[in-house]
Formats: sequence, C-alpha cells, structure tokens
Amino acid sequence: MNEEIHLRDYLRVINKRRAMVLSFFVVTLVLVVLGTLAATPQYEGNTQVMIEKVANNNLTDGGRFSSYDPEFYETQFQLIRSQAVARRVIEILHLDSDSVSAPGLREGRESLIGVVADLSESRQLGDLMAENLAEEISVLPVKNSRLVDISFLSPNPDFAALIANTIAKAYIEQSLNMKMDATRRTLEWMTSKADEEGKKLRVKEEEVQAYMRANNLVTVENRIAVLPQKLAEISTALVRIETRRKEKQELYQRVSKVASDPQAAEAMLGLTKNTTLQILRDEILKAEQKIRELSAKYGVKHPVMVKAQGDFDILLSKKNEEITRLIQGTKNEYEFALASEENLRAQMDTTKAEALNLNEKSIQYDTLKRELATSRQLYDALMLRMKEQSITGETDPVNLWIVEKALVPLKPVKPRKKVNLLLGLVVGLFGGIGLAFFIEYLDNTIKYPEETEKILGLPTLGLVSLWKEKETDIDRVVLDQPRSAFSESYKGLRTAVLLSSTEGLPGRILITSAVAGAGKTTTAVNLAVSLAQTGKRVILVDADMRKPRIHKALKLPNNAGLSNWLAGGEGKGLVQEGPIANLSVIPSGPIPPNPSELLSGQRMNLMLGKLEEKYDVIILDSPPLLSVTDSRILSRVVSGTILVLRAKLTTYGLASSAIKMLRDVNAPILGTVINALDLKKNDHYYQYYYGSYGIYGDEVEGGVEQRKMETDRREPERDRRELSDV
Repeated sequence: MNEEIHLRDYLRVINKRRAMVLSFFVVTLVLVVLGTLAATPQYEGNTQVMIEKVANNNLTDGGRFSSYDPEFYETQFQLIRSQAVARRVIEILHLDSDSVSAPGLREGRESLIGVVADLSESRQLGDLMAENLAEEISVLPVKNSRLVDISFLSPNPDFAALIANTIAKAYIEQSLNMKMDATRRTLEWMTSKADEEGKKLRVKEEEVQAYMRANNLVTVENRIAVLPQKLAEISTALVRIETRRKEKQELYQRVSKVASDPQAAEAMLGLTKNTTLQILRDEILKAEQKIRELSAKYGVKHPVMVKAQGDFDILLSKKNEEITRLIQGTKNEYEFALASEENLRAQMDTTKAEALNLNEKSIQYDTLKRELATSRQLYDALMLRMKEQSITGETDPVNLWIVEKALVPLKPVKPRKKVNLLLGLVVGLFGGIGLAFFIEYLDNTIKYPEETEKILGLPTLGLVSLWKEKETDIDRVVLDQPRSAFSESYKGLRTAVLLSSTEGLPGRILITSAVAGAGKTTTAVNLAVSLAQTGKRVILVDADMRKPRIHKALKLPNNAGLSNWLAGGEGKGLVQEGPIANLSVIPSGPIPPNPSELLSGQRMNLMLGKLEEKYDVIILDSPPLLSVTDSRILSRVVSGTILVLRAKLTTYGLASSAIKMLRDVNAPILGTVINALDLKKNDHYYQYYYGSYGIYGDEVEGGVEQRKMETDRREPERDRRELSDV
C-alpha cells in the first residue's frame, strides 16, 4: 500500500537542494535582466480596420448569403501577413530605393535590410526587405466583432506607425488586383470556351437539318401522333371481321356437308331470314293444301289434280334452286370475310412497320435535338456569364474600412521590463524547484532513514553524519572525541543493537556492506569501543582477509591473526589488547590466497564457540557482500548482521541485492546503518542528532563514563589470555 506523501517531504527536498534552487534562480534572473537591458526597444504601430465579407453579386445567383465564414477571415489574415502585401508596402513607400530621406524611413529601411551579407544574386534587396517586413506584421482580430488590429514592430516609432497605415492600403490594393486578375483570366477562358461552344452549336444545327431532310421528318411528329390511333382502329376492325369470318366459315362448312340433301340444307338454312325462301315455303304449303282439297273431289288423273300437282312440283323446284343459291351465297360471304380479314392483317403489319421505322427515326432525331439544346444552353450560359462578369468583375471582394489610423507610439512595447522581471522570478523559482525534484527523482542513492526503511524493509539502527575533519580519523572518534556528536551517533547505534533482540545483546555480530567504501570497518571499530565502554566484554575480529584495516585503525601489529588460526596455526599471540579495557582484537593476519575456503572451514566455527565462552559479544568485520562470498559464509554462523550503507554512494538497487544475498542463505539481519550522511544545520535530522548533545555532553562524557573508562583501564591483565588457553 502506498504511503501518503506529506508536505514536509517536499519541503525536505527543497531544503536539501536549496543551493541548486538558489543557483538556478539567480542565474535565470540575471539572464532575464541582462537580456531585457540588452534588448533593443521596439515600438508598435497599430491600425484598426473593419473587414466585412461582401455578399455575392452574381446576377443569376439567388442563393442565401452568410457573413459568418471563419475560413474567409483567416484567409484575409494570412493575406495581410503575406510577402505580397509586404512587397506592395515597399513599392508604395519606395523603400527599395536609396533616395529615401523622410523622417524615420531611412532608419526603418536599414532595420529591414538587416545584414547585407545575406544578399545574393537569387535574393534581391526588395525580397529580403519584404521577408523581414512580413515577419513583423501582426494581425489580431478583436473578439466578437469584425474589427482587426494590424500591428507592426520597429525600433523607430515613426516608421512603425507609417508601415501600419500603409499595410491597410496595400492590403486593399492587393485584394483588388487579385480580383481583377482572376476576372481577367476568367473572361479569357470564357471567351475561348464560348467560341468553341459556338462552333459546336453550329455543327449540331447543321446535323439536325440534314437528318430532317434525309428522312423527310417535316411532319414526323404529326405522323407519329396519328399512327397509334390508326393501329387501334385497324385492330378493332380486324377483331370484328375475324369474328364474322369464323361465323361464316362455320356455317359454310355445315351447309357444304348437306348440299346434296335439300331438305337437310333447308332445315339448316331455316333460321336464315331469306324472303324468297319464306314465300316459296308459304306457296308450297298452300299448294299442298289445295291438292288435299281437290283429292277429296277428283281423282289423281283429273286435269285439275294434274294441274295442281304440276304447280306444286314447280314451287318445289324453285325452293330447291333458292336453297342452292343460298348455299352459294354462304360460301361467297365466307370468302369475302376471309379476304377482308387478310386485307386488315396486311394493313396492320404495314402500319406497325411504319410505326417502328418512325420511332427509330424519332429517337435519333430526339438525340440530335437534345445535343443541340445542350450546346445552345451551354453557349447561352457562357454568354450570360461573360456579360455578368464584365459588370461585377471590378467590384471590391471585401469591404474594408480604416477605423483608427496608427499614431506615432510614445512608449516601446518591448522589452516589457516588469513582465520580464516577474517572469524571471517565477521561472527561476519554479524552475529551480522543478530541477531539484528532478535531480531528487534521478538520485537513487541512500538518503534518509524513513525512506530507507520503507524501500528496504529493514530498521535503521544508526545514522552517522559526514566526517569533514580531514586532519583526524573517524575510525577512533569514540576514543579520541568521546563527547562529540559523532561519538554519540555510534553510542546510539550501540543502544539500538542492545535493543535489537528480545533475547538481549546478540553474541555474534557481523558488520558488512553492499560495496566497498561504505564505512563498515569504522562502524565495527566504534561499535566495539562503545560496547566495551558499557562494561561488556567485547572482542573485535577482522574477518576481512582481503583488505584488512582494523589493525591500522587501532594501531596494532598484524603479524599474526585470524588467517594463521584458520590455516591451522596455534592460538598463541592471536588475541591482542585493545585501546581500552574490555576490548580485545583479533587482526586479520597475513593475507591468505584463499580467504573464502578458510572461512568456510570448521576452525572458524570452533574459534567463535571458544570466544563466546570468554566474551559477551563478538564483532566481525567482513568484506562487502557484492564483491566476494566471505560475508555470506560468515552470516550463517553469527547471531545478527548489520549492513552499513553509505549515503550518496550506495544505491537502493545495490542495497536490495545485498539484502537478497543474506536472505537467500537465511542470515539474520539486525538492520542497517546509514553512514556519511551530509546533514545541514536546518535539517531536522541535524537538530535531532546534534542539537541537544552539547547540553548533556559534559555531564555524561565528562562524568560517569569518563571515570568508568579510567577505572576500566586499571583492570587486571587476566582478560587478555591467549586463544589456546581458552
């Protein structure tokens, strides 16, 4: 879980790096002041104009007009700042001429020319002046209005006002020229296009006329309109005649079958309304009745009967002749109906063919007419547009009014001394603070106890400030300066070690570090001396058989020592008397070729066991953890390990790696000691570790402990026995 960062943590960082913050602040402020004083004063000529979008003047355009157009105004702003307007300003004021003598113009001209060395064959004087002038033009629209401020900066106030006023004039002329050029080019294009379209129109007209003559299409439209009606009439008549033909055909076929049987034919034709046949039927009926009447009076051969029978036969013969004639009439009617049907069908086919032919001609004719109409419309539109352009082409594309002309400025606008000074103060202060926090962020070295404990997860047993007295040695600070703040730091470490375990003072303490130069030997010596001052029997063992230094710190001989014992030698002369009572020392002895193998042997554990019988605490000084394996070997045979970390040297990464090595071998770790921490007088750690020592120093150091140390020095030599005797 992340811990909350308090305000005091930020203040501590600022206080810690206050020199850097102050340096950055002073340098920034000095640079800003010098830059402000060295800057050439710049005067600003300001002209206020109103720019308004002109409504569309097209005669044929009936669309809606909107004055709000952000792209239009941004385009006008860019045009005002363009080099084209700048060149026109130079032309109006004749700034590219050496004969300029008006007030302010010569000085302004020289500022526009700049360095003459920039001129070349490809860069003429006017181009260079226009480029420099355009860079100094400023266009700023007034919010919620159509007003625009056109400004120009120059070291000369008269020149600044003159250029600002001239820019507005040049902008109007440039806009009008652009419009006129565009109109001229448009008219030229329209004229050539109109000529081209006129030729196409004449060609199309000739094609239409030729096609009409070739296909006799003068009355084609009337003919096309009549043909559908004619087709409908023929179709109706064809249906009627076809029905009639079928009726006549059916009657003729039936009658033809009974043509040899008059009676049957008569029966079939009985329904016909033939007057002659009807009269003959009536006469025959009358003749038959007369014969029946006469037969009752006369015999068959009676002349009256013969005459009546003869009349009857004559009537019957006439009826048969009439039937034969009717049968022939039925045939004639059928043949006539069939001929009429065939004639109508022929007319139908002819009319259809004529309609199809006329449709094909009409389609081609319509195509030619559409092409002709299109060419005529395009030509008419071009001619109308040309006339319209000639009328509206010379109107101004924008409405521009000069609201306020630029006056000669009385005060420079740059440099703004107060603003620059305030900016320098703010940038210097916050920049310095930001740089301090950035450096603090990049600084991954050991610094303060709380941070160290939070990151490494180990308690901080002691805190020793940076030793700045080069004339004296910190290795003997507890001996030589018992009442100093440094001595109290190691006594504070002693107290922390005494309270580090619920079982009391650890019997075997290993002092090591992550890397070389952390101050582990100094810590081991001063811790041993401070423990001995409390009456504890302490033996200090120099287990660093690679770069031993305890014998130098305590000014003892190193002819014999730990390496001799571990190599199988005797214990005689191994333990030496320390500088104070209750403190014994075992130096490293001659440097062996195989320190790790010696330390991992049984004799090391044997020696520690025998020493525990005689002494209350054994303190071992060992090589750095990350350099060799000696410390890891020793950490397994001790009661606790103290890791010495040097501020601004040991990084958290190195310390974490060292702690991981110890934990990998299940070594007990008592905590860490932060060494060589550069404490400032206004640091709260300085007040904690140094502020009150002067009050109690005389009472503690000059009183009880000093007298006790003198008494301890008079203790008998019995505590200085050889290891072999143990």
